[in-house]
Order: sequence, then C-alpha cells, then structure tokens
Amino acid sequence: MTQVFFYLISAVVIAGALGVVLVRNVVYAALLLIMSLMGVAGIYILLSVEFLALVQVLVYGGAVTVLVLFALMLTRTGELKEKLDGEQKPLAAVAAIALLGTFLAMIMQTAWPRDVNQLTVVPFTDIGDALFNRWAVPFEIASGVLLVALIGAVVIAMQEEGER
Repeated sequence: MTQVFFYLISAVVIAGALGVVLVRNVVYAALLLIMSLMGVAGIYILLSVEFLALVQVLVYGGAVTVLVLFALMLTRTGELKEKLDGEQKPLAAVAAIALLGTFLAMIMQTAWPRDVNQLTVVPFTDIGDALFNRWAVPFEIASGVLLVALIGAVVIAMQEEGER
C-alpha cells in the first residue's frame, strides 16, 4: 500500500515539476512549484521523516515560493516573452536529454539498499545540533542571497515606475 502512495505522490511531483518548466504563465509556474514541493513533503512523510516534511512545507512551500512570487511581481515579465523563443532552444533540448540520460544511467548503476523495513531514527537534538552548528553559515548565506534578489527586484521595479 505504501508503494501505491509513493507512485501517486511521485506522479504529483513529476507533473508539478514538468508544469513548472513547460507552462508559459509565471504565476502558474509558481503554483505548480508549490504542488511539486508539497509532493516532496509527502514523500518525506512516507519515509517517516516528519521533521523534513515540516521544513519542506514551511521553508520551501511557504517562504521561498512567496519570495519567488513577490520577486516575479516586481520584475518586468513583458520583456521575457520575446526571449523565451531563441535560437538556443534546440541546444537546451539536447542538453536536457543528455542530463536525463545521465540521471537514468546513474539510477540504474547505483546499488540501492534493499532493507526498507528498518527505520533509522535520528533524535531532534542531533538535527538541531547540525542545523545550528554545522549548517548555520550556509543557511544564512542562502537567506542573504534571497534578500539581495528581492532588493534587486524592488530596485528594478522602482526604475520601471520612474520610466513611465
């Protein structure tokens, strides 16, 4: 039964990810990104990693997606439509197919562990220790990069308002 749920949730994740790449409207792409990220949270729940599922929903599904939507609203999307159909589109398709082939070869050649009935329980104190000691600086750098992107979008939007 768990395997059926896994395949169902995986289909949701893949459909959302394909929708993000293939849909033309940026707002729909952001909504499909939320769908895909929530599916990843569902996979975390199937793996009995509730903490990661909660972080996935709160940080990625909530904060990052809202930040992406806010930045998209502040930038110029009118200029983007001409740039989507360029002469590099066939080259991008070849690169995507090569990357897909590489991923499939890696998946097929990896010796996956078969003992799925044994749960590995990680205490919350170990997770907290890793988050606040080992990963604190990269987390702060990522939040700084997101803040700079948001400030850049505000500056671009203010310049666009001044041009009108």
